Amino acid sequence: MESSIQVGVNGPTVWVKIEGKGSFLNSGHLKEFAREMLDRGYREFVVDLADCVMMDSTFMGTMASVALRLKELGRGHLHVVHCADRSRALLFGLGLDQIFDIPANGATSPECEAFERVFRDQSRESKKKEQTETMLEAHEALCEAAPENLFRFKDVLDYLKQDLHHETPSK
Repeated sequence: MESSIQVGVNGPTVWVKIEGKGSFLNSGHLKEFAREMLDRGYREFVVDLADCVMMDSTFMGTMASVALRLKELGRGHLHVVHCADRSRALLFGLGLDQIFDIPANGATSPECEAFERVFRDQSRESKKKEQTETMLEAHEALCEAAPENLFRFKDVLDYLKQDLHHETPSK
């Protein structure tokens, strides 16, 4: 199954819809898009997980970094809608319910009428350094969101930092 992220804007709200897997392969796209929208002044983000079959820690950490940036700016929210039990368990297990708005009954805001862009998984040949940086930032955000995550991801953080530090320039 091909995974993709569809994005769009409905009034003051940025919509992000995950289809398939939310993973390190498409987290870089989400990070860049969210940064662009934050720079344009958007402060309400809705992440729709209706068609999301799984999320890895890099993807959840990328979402966390958006929520932490909104908190830092002092306004705005990241809402997670259509969150199935499995996704809810993952998000709550990492303490992300503390920084995300996750309606208990699956309630949702009005749907986004049209998605403007679709991001597909990055190819394996995509810039490894960029992917490693995204993974590191995402895991650091998970630890900032809930300090107890540091124990879960200490080895991952150490590995990613070491990987970046020993990276040889690409040809």
